[in-house]
Amino acid sequence: MKIAENSQLVKNILSGSLRFEDRYIPKRNVLLSAINTLQQSGYRVVLTMGVYDLFHVGHKRYLETAKSNGDILVVAVDTDERARERKGPNRPFDKLNDRLEILTALRTVDIVTLREVGEDVRDFIKDLQPDVFIMSDTTEDFTAKDKKDLLKYCSEITVLPAQASTSTTGKLRRMMVDGAEQLAGKITILINDFLKGNNNESSHPVSAGNSHGSSGVLQKTKAGKALHTRKKSNR
Repeated sequence: MKIAENSQLVKNILSGSLRFEDRYIPKRNVLLSAINTLQQSGYRVVLTMGVYDLFHVGHKRYLETAKSNGDILVVAVDTDERARERKGPNRPFDKLNDRLEILTALRTVDIVTLREVGEDVRDFIKDLQPDVFIMSDTTEDFTAKDKKDLLKYCSEITVLPAQASTSTTGKLRRMMVDGAEQLAGKITILINDFLKGNNNESSHPVSAGNSHGSSGVLQKTKAGKALHTRKKSNR
């Protein structure tokens, strides 16, 4: 990346611009160049990662707390493919472009980049070498040994607890429960309507009149049986 371009990019980052193109840096070489310039200028760079699916208040508080650990907050967002790999085939609920747009619109976040499928988290941190790496206590990507090894590439690792009672998984679970309850209500209405229809039909006696060419009449008895009686023929 040219020096002039890098200087302009860093200037845009520091200006607090909320333009998507000023905050989103997908290319790794451009990202590394910007971070290097910021650190050389004395800015403390903080890195965190995640999916950020169904963005909620817990995400907002987590990012605010992460930012309080430094000057520049870099958020590495899992691509849709990586999110499916980590969370399951039905995730993410929000597609990548939507998640990126939400994050770049937050004043707390200075830079947003990508974390691709097959990209090892440890290598990612080794490349960027942030001053602080922030992770959630629910993250299972790192062992105690990994954390110790990563301190060679960043000065500090901070583990944050859940920042709210809600979570993306909990949000999805509530949506599923609400959907199931609504479906159950509709099914109950349909069953009741069906039963009412049957009751209305059974409240009318069934009788059959004389049919053309018939020699008899059907009459309904209390036992529900039909008696066949012969008409007296006129002679």
